[in-house]
Amino acid sequence: MTSATPAPPPGALPGRLPAPFLVPGASSFTDFVGGHDPSLLPGRRPLPAGTLAPELDPPHATTIVALTYPGGVVMAGDRRATAGAMIAHREIEKVFPADTHSCVGIAGTAGIAVEMVRLFQVELEHFEKIEGAVLSLDGKANRLSTMIRGNLGLAMQGLAVVPLFAGYDLAAGRGRIFSYDVTGGRYEERGHHSVGSGSVFARGALKKLHRPTGDADEAVATAVEALHDAADDDSATGGSDLVRGIYPVVAVVDEAGYRRVGDERLAAVVEQVLADRTSTSRQVRGALGGAAGGGEQP
Repeated sequence: MTSATPAPPPGALPGRLPAPFLVPGASSFTDFVGGHDPSLLPGRRPLPAGTLAPELDPPHATTIVALTYPGGVVMAGDRRATAGAMIAHREIEKVFPADTHSCVGIAGTAGIAVEMVRLFQVELEHFEKIEGAVLSLDGKANRLSTMIRGNLGLAMQGLAVVPLFAGYDLAAGRGRIFSYDVTGGRYEERGHHSVGSGSVFARGALKKLHRPTGDADEAVATAVEALHDAADDDSATGGSDLVRGIYPVVAVVDEAGYRRVGDERLAAVVEQVLADRTSTSRQVRGALGGAAGGGEQP
C-alpha cells in the first residue's frame, strides 16, 4: 500500500515548481527559503512548551580560538561536546570552511550550530552563483549576523549559537576575525579572540603567547597551546587525546585559501607543547622540593 501523493498548492500546475522557485534575482538563499517555507530555517521552528530533562540536554560545543598573523588567520577548536555533566562526543568538528577564503567555528547548541553553518555555506555559494562575484569579507560577516539574529527565539529558550568567523580579506590583504552575540551583534576583533565555555582561559593564554609578527606555524602552535590552557581549567573543553589520536581541528586561511592542518603535523605540535609543559612542571617541582628541603636541620 502506497501513501497518497500530496495535493499541489492552490493555483499550482501539476509537475511545476512552486512560484518562489521561478522568481529571478534573489541573491540570498536564506531569504528565498524564508519566503518559500519559513519552517525550514533553524530559528523559525516552533518549540513545544516545557523544559528538557537533564538526561536529554542537547550536546554543546565549547571552545574556539582564532588569531591573525601577517599572512592570514588561524582558527582552532577542541573536539569535546558536552551534555550537562556528561561528555556527549569526543571527536566533534567545530571549525568549518565557509567558502574558499573564510572559516567559521561554532560554540553553543551543537546540532543547531552545525545546521546554521551548512546554511551559511549554501548562502555564500548561492550569492556567488546568482551575482557572479564573491561576497566581500564584510558582506559575509553581515550575512552571518543576520542568520544569528533569526535564531534569537531559540536562543531565548536556551538553544543559543555563538559562532566565531574569520577569513582572509582579499581586498585588504590580511586576516580578520569577527565575533557575535546571541542577538546578531557583529564585532571585529584585533589580533585574536576566543568563544565558548573555556574562552576566558584561552583568551588569557592568547594575550601572553600571541606574537603578531609570527608566521603560520607559530600561530598554529599558539592556538593549540591556548586550547590546552582552556582544557586545563574548563571541564567542557577537551585537550588532545594521544591515546585515541584525537587532536584539535586547526584551519589556516591565507591568500591561497582555506586549508585544514593535518593530524600528523598537529601530533608533532601537541607533543612539543606537552614536552615543554612537562619540563616546566618538573623544574617547578624540583625548585619547590629544594626549597622545602633547604631549611635548617634540627
